[in-house]
Amino acid sequence: MIQDIEPRIFNNAFKNKKAEPHDLFLAYDGDTVLVREDKEKLWYPSFADFKEEYPELPDESQFLFSIDDINYYLVEKKGLDTVPGWSYVTTNRFRTELKYWRSFAGVVGWQLNRWYENHRFCSRCSKELVHSQKERMLYCKACGFQVYPVISPCVIVGVYNGDKLLLTKYAGRAYRRFALIAGFAEIGETLEQTVHREVQEEVGLKVKNLQFYKSQPWPFTDTLLVGIFAELDGEDTITIQEDELSLAVWVPREDIPPAESNISLTSEMMEAFRKGLV
Repeated sequence: MIQDIEPRIFNNAFKNKKAEPHDLFLAYDGDTVLVREDKEKLWYPSFADFKEEYPELPDESQFLFSIDDINYYLVEKKGLDTVPGWSYVTTNRFRTELKYWRSFAGVVGWQLNRWYENHRFCSRCSKELVHSQKERMLYCKACGFQVYPVISPCVIVGVYNGDKLLLTKYAGRAYRRFALIAGFAEIGETLEQTVHREVQEEVGLKVKNLQFYKSQPWPFTDTLLVGIFAELDGEDTITIQEDELSLAVWVPREDIPPAESNISLTSEMMEAFRKGLV
């Protein structure tokens, strides 16, 4: 999955440290990220690359995280593609980059970039928020309100009936491949209750024997995914929730399409069932 970057080590511990010339930075413009034009891989800029045209960038940057001994910073300045050799490319590249450590760095940076952009002012008193120098937190000097990155829990449910797995397709989304039942946990709800509710709502089925599989941070949607396999309990007739799904079908293990990519928890769960690992 996208976070599986071993032997490299992702370290999200906050540092109050000024950027050095050799440190890398991530710069976004909407749903695009700045990379080197002449590289087939996601090649992020260092501050040294922009020292001549933008010597002030280190002073304007925000520390993000490190991978091994490389520190990554966020730079909010736009228009950096005016420097020859650099351009903004779609963040969809995070889904196709073969080196997961490059895509994971880019998408986690994008997640934090959205958080900073969406929390410039205090939701309690409307004053401007300030960056903490001690931790990854924003606070309001006027009323003391504090804001931390918000992560939403979501279940991915592999519903099975013997050697058949329930595969779905979303309604009204650009993503057209097979998926599994998925949904966000609601207030006052356990993850187990979320599983039962989402399966009932989306396909009209009941499940039992819930078994945790794996979890995955999914920075694309600020989500923590929790993968759970669940056995069908009773009748197997499917009644789809049409505003959520365009298709839901029982697929025998041997007919499940091989995974084109293991970037997501959903793909890995489908592949694990196809191979008889669960």
